[in-house]
Amino acid sequence: MSDTRRRVKVYTLNEDRQWDDRGTGHVSSTFVERLKGTSLLVRAESDGSLLLESKISPNTAYQKQQDTLIVWSEADNYDLALSFQEKAGCDEIWEKICQVQGKDPALDITQDPIDESEEERFPEEIPETSHLVELPPCELSRLEEIADLVTSVLSSPIRREKLALALVSEGYIKKLLGLFRVCEDLDNREGLHHLYEIVRGVLFLNKAALFEVMFSDDCIMDVVGCLEYDPALVQPKRHREFLTKTAKFKEVIPITDSELRQKIHQTYRVQYIQDIILPTPSVFEENFLSTLTSFIFFNKVEIVSMLQEDEKFLTEVFAQLTDEGTDDSKRRELVNFVKEFCAFSQTLQPQNRDAFFKTLANLGILPALEIGMDDLQVRAAATDIFSYLVEFSPSMVREFVMQEPQQTDDDVLLINVVIKQMICDSDPELGGAVQLMGLLRTLIDPENMLASTNKTEKTEFLSFFYKYCMHVLTAPLLANTAHDKISKDNFQTAQLLALILELLTFCVEHHTYHIKTYIMNKDLLRRVLVLMNSKHTFLALCALRFMRRIIGLKDEYYNRYIIKGNLFEPVINALLDNGTRYNLLNSAIIELFEFIKVEDIKSLIAHIVDNFYKALESIEYVQTFKGLKGRYEQEKDRQSQRISSRYRRDARSLDEDEELWFNDDDDDDEGEPVEKSRIEDDFSDSYGKYMEAKKACCLDYDVTQDVCIPSQTTLVGLVDYPDDEDEEDDDEED
Repeated sequence: MSDTRRRVKVYTLNEDRQWDDRGTGHVSSTFVERLKGTSLLVRAESDGSLLLESKISPNTAYQKQQDTLIVWSEADNYDLALSFQEKAGCDEIWEKICQVQGKDPALDITQDPIDESEEERFPEEIPETSHLVELPPCELSRLEEIADLVTSVLSSPIRREKLALALVSEGYIKKLLGLFRVCEDLDNREGLHHLYEIVRGVLFLNKAALFEVMFSDDCIMDVVGCLEYDPALVQPKRHREFLTKTAKFKEVIPITDSELRQKIHQTYRVQYIQDIILPTPSVFEENFLSTLTSFIFFNKVEIVSMLQEDEKFLTEVFAQLTDEGTDDSKRRELVNFVKEFCAFSQTLQPQNRDAFFKTLANLGILPALEIGMDDLQVRAAATDIFSYLVEFSPSMVREFVMQEPQQTDDDVLLINVVIKQMICDSDPELGGAVQLMGLLRTLIDPENMLASTNKTEKTEFLSFFYKYCMHVLTAPLLANTAHDKISKDNFQTAQLLALILELLTFCVEHHTYHIKTYIMNKDLLRRVLVLMNSKHTFLALCALRFMRRIIGLKDEYYNRYIIKGNLFEPVINALLDNGTRYNLLNSAIIELFEFIKVEDIKSLIAHIVDNFYKALESIEYVQTFKGLKGRYEQEKDRQSQRISSRYRRDARSLDEDEELWFNDDDDDDEGEPVEKSRIEDDFSDSYGKYMEAKKACCLDYDVTQDVCIPSQTTLVGLVDYPDDEDEEDDDEED
């Protein structure tokens, strides 16, 4: 029992004013000789290591919040918090802290924080013996005075502390809210405006003890009511009407835990106050609501933990989600609940978030997302959930989608639903599409496949993706470039095509075999280069970048495909149409040809010079095209010299062979006469050797005419396309 009672999480406040989880352990209060005082010690439950060692200082202000939290500051901008599993453990440690400091455990704060500079500046205004601010009587006639008091203390940290203590100790908040109801019944606008200033100022006191009162079930709606009467507005807002009538809490599965239900209601309403009702804080007010942010944060952590531990509740949720008999409206509610559940989980620290998603995976979250995709609302919510899952574990998602039953209609595949959601994004700026494109890139990135224990994951998933999904991704591009012209060239379409091209360019760089096969089978580069004619320069640049990435691979298969299709023509036309304008398009095209020149890609150089040099020779503001012509001429000279040297070598070889043959013949004449048949045999043998030598020095030998055809280097078509099996092996090695 003791271990459970003292089980805590240790939190520290980071520079972004967010709480970081430092670990879970068990807390004790022990005298530490080295620190010469009683200290709080937290040892990790996993390995017993020391998570926290903090001496209970007599001058430190400790606060108890929400019955299970103890918060304090040890140094400037270094805040600590202990979140207890049970209230009893929190009370026990709180009593120990108060005992060391000689304070009353009934209070939620051990002492006033000391601001030495303020004590020096206002010694007579805030004497050390003064523990509380004197509050005016809570009456209608004193509302203006109360509002002035609350507003005046906001610039002084120590006066804020004293006012907060006074408000809590005298039960002042509930008295003020009682006056609010009276003012509203009397339609006393002046009093309501003062109450707005008072309640807003009390929130800016930034004290958890006050929030506990203000956000309780019997007070929070009156707090919202006070905040409706902003003096700057002609008519008050109607926030209470929205919270009670429009925003209705739906229990998709009945929640039997009343504490959990109350915590969900409270968190939603407090979040609404922070995000909707309160104005955006100024630079001087940005830290006034840090405790409110922490209040919401810890509430969310508690909600997720309570739901995650309720196995019966979650099991019922997923049972109904996977039941095909569940009606559409119920399914929408269930999917939206899981989406909000995932959104809340983002408040958890990484290790807790991992455990959360593993729980969802074990319950069958991915199969549950497949059902009911015909409904637009279900599809949108399922896509959001899918996003959370991809960020958590791409391999888990890949494994699942490859196991989906291959229907005749590929549209039912979960990954295709995501692609269609990206394509059909109605946002003019395509914000959702950009996010989904990032998720797709994560899924198809071989870099995060390498760490998988399944060594065949890369090959199997890419084969699956190109067979069942790639045609869905490229459909808008192919449809918009049919008949070698752009059918739609509006801004939103151009943005979408640019996103698709960005993903395809990524594929060119990372998927050697699969994307190469797809490009050549679909003649994809030709279709992409149609977009060079777009009025949107950013889209033309995306098309050019796609080609540049292909050429950057220096792959002769791609080079042969480009040459055969004459695919430089749209690029050169775009350069010429751009004229002498010095812009990004001009620079990008020049860089493409400069790369070909510097890398000395001979087949492309020969093709460009042979077919386009007359159109390009007038461009003299860069030396790129003259350089290409120079490379081309150098290569021709080298070929000529090589051919000439081969002819000379062949002639010498012939003279030596003939002389040797005749010398042998002379030797035979000087000796004894030989038979005619022997001479003929020797002649045949020697001539055969001579002709073999002659054929060896030539690339081609025409048997019918007995002549050598000089060797020439063919710039195009030296290599045939490889067998699919060989190329795929190379891809896997890459």
